Amino acid sequence: MEVAGLLCVAVALLTWCFLRVWDSAERRISREQAGLLGAGSRALLVIAHPDDEAMFFAPTLLGLARLKQRVSLLCFSSGNYYNQGEIRKKELLQSCDVLGIPQSCVMIIDNRDFPDDPGVQWDTERVASTLLQHIDVNGINLVVTFDARGVSGHSNHIALYTAVRALHSERKLPKGCSVLMLQSVNVLRKYLSLLDLPWSLLYPQDVLFVLTRKEVAQAKKAMFCHYSQLLWFRHLYILFSRYMRINSLRFL
Repeated sequence: MEVAGLLCVAVALLTWCFLRVWDSAERRISREQAGLLGAGSRALLVIAHPDDEAMFFAPTLLGLARLKQRVSLLCFSSGNYYNQGEIRKKELLQSCDVLGIPQSCVMIIDNRDFPDDPGVQWDTERVASTLLQHIDVNGINLVVTFDARGVSGHSNHIALYTAVRALHSERKLPKGCSVLMLQSVNVLRKYLSLLDLPWSLLYPQDVLFVLTRKEVAQAKKAMFCHYSQLLWFRHLYILFSRYMRINSLRFL
């Protein structure tokens, strides 16, 4: 009984310490990001499918909102792989509303050039041209998208990185327009949930967004908007994925 009691006290103490570190890290990170990114910038999240914004980028979107950034979203497909495109477009708008992005700031591309299909390689020049036009028209000065591994390895995610990389290397982006890439992590870290925070703090990154407990509930609510995608393993993802709580990003 004494051993069990000591274990309970130890677990409670560790939990309390961890929550203190979480709150402290979130406050410190918020101050650092405010100085790095500034306030009032026009940020554009570029995704491949409806649900990417909640499944992978919720901490970034809520973190940018916390920093008073004006955020818009460009989605390169309707997610029609299983002929659910119309449903998924509505789900995306609902999710964006939860995450603080008004419908007027959401653009969904729905054409044959960019099918929702991991077996189809999107044309880099077409993606880059479409993206650059959107950046110019909307005066974007911060682009956020996937890195070279696309978090899940999906070819459509990687196509976005390839296009942004091409624009950056060819110096076609407007002057003062920066690019942030969401860092992919290994499978073990991916499903550590908030326990990945120590590794996220230790590994190299330029921007780190950590959600507060209230914001975690908001991110989950956004993910639940994608009801057509909520198969059993997605519920496990919502519970255990660090991308529902933590985003580490690097500048291109």
